[in-house]
Amino acid sequence: MPDIFDVVADATRREMLQILLDNQLHGTGELSVSELVTRTGLTQPTVSKQLKVLREAGLVGVREDGQHRLYHLDATPLEELEDWAIPFLGVSLAGTTGQGDGAESERLLGDDVVAAATTVGSAAATTVFQVTQAWRELQTGGKDAATKLSESIRKAARRS
Repeated sequence: MPDIFDVVADATRREMLQILLDNQLHGTGELSVSELVTRTGLTQPTVSKQLKVLREAGLVGVREDGQHRLYHLDATPLEELEDWAIPFLGVSLAGTTGQGDGAESERLLGDDVVAAATTVGSAAATTVFQVTQAWRELQTGGKDAATKLSESIRKAARRS
């Protein structure tokens, strides 16, 4: 499996992930290669090449519908990025300023509370996403959606 950091380092792949996310939130959840070509303005071979990289990284799933291949986002591998970034997000670095007034930002909650809330929030968001994805797969006839859901929930429980 490719390194997730290398995969998302490419601007074209990030754009495609954003399009798939937007479509998942506001559309059908799946797009064909031709729809991605239209939305990105890229050539079909370029889109196909980038989809292959995203598929190999586990960021995109594909469903065959007759002769059509429909692609959807699977954000689960992005948890590795999230796990890496979380420690940096709550840090107040020397020389940074708060609210534009030149004063250093005040922390209202202790570090332990922030860490616990971050962990619980991340686990909840991940679980909601996984349940939603599994439900969509069940609705579209996914054969092993229940198995994927139970595996995802077990993984999330182990992380918590």
